[in-house]
Amino acid sequence: MSKLKIAIQKSGRLNEDSLRILKDCGISVNNGNDQLKAEAFDFPMEVLFLRNSDIPQYLKDGVVDVAIVGDNLLVEKGEGIEVVEKLGFSKCRVSLAVPKTFDYASIKDLDGMQIATSYPNTVNNYLVSKGISADLHQISGSVEIAPNIGLADAIVDIVSSGSTLFKNNLKEVEVILKSEAVLAVSPAISEESNAILQKLRFRIQSVLKARNSRYILMNVPNDKIEAVGNILPVLKSPTVMPLAEEGWSSLHSVIDKDKFWDVIDELKAVGAEGILVCPIEKMVL
Repeated sequence: MSKLKIAIQKSGRLNEDSLRILKDCGISVNNGNDQLKAEAFDFPMEVLFLRNSDIPQYLKDGVVDVAIVGDNLLVEKGEGIEVVEKLGFSKCRVSLAVPKTFDYASIKDLDGMQIATSYPNTVNNYLVSKGISADLHQISGSVEIAPNIGLADAIVDIVSSGSTLFKNNLKEVEVILKSEAVLAVSPAISEESNAILQKLRFRIQSVLKARNSRYILMNVPNDKIEAVGNILPVLKSPTVMPLAEEGWSSLHSVIDKDKFWDVIDELKAVGAEGILVCPIEKMVL
């Protein structure tokens, strides 16, 4: 039986988040003893644990069918690789940073200066788009130390919380691009593997929809049901069930998790009571 070969980062936060979303999709993977290849127990899938920077080439060569990888890495190395799902985790940005003592006004201040980075293609394309010429130093790790040792005037690196920049007396001055984990597909994927991929995508979409939604239940006076229904951003229409107390009903629906506080304020204003908001494990549309 054909199996979908998927690459994920072999260590780090992206590894943990990738395994978590596979688990939420009902796919269990055991890579005990730090195996670089493992079989899924309950899905036709083989997982390869690879060094992050190698994944784009494995996709291009067709060694793996798909990969969970940072969008920033594909911008740098993944030309021709299609992204089929944005996964919503491992969010970061690729940013330009300079020493705190640098009197920075605009990108033009770096014209003719030296920039250290692990993303030379991304940085070069950005500088060209801004009409800036700079000397790039490609560094594979610890980019943030470059200004302190006199190697560069500025750096471009991944920024998440900004704490690493702060510790190295740097300040973020430009965001070149924003990134998150994505599901990327090899241009050489076979029809058999693509069929399995579509099943995986269906599961991922169900999980992501659930993560971004909340189930809401409330008690509503019958004469306010229409007003409540106009407030709720429901999938189709809310579920309404009569309560033992005459003149009242229980109304059930789904709301966006990022908007539910605003929605709840509106619901209370029109008479909803006993509002209960619950997480959703899976959501199949």
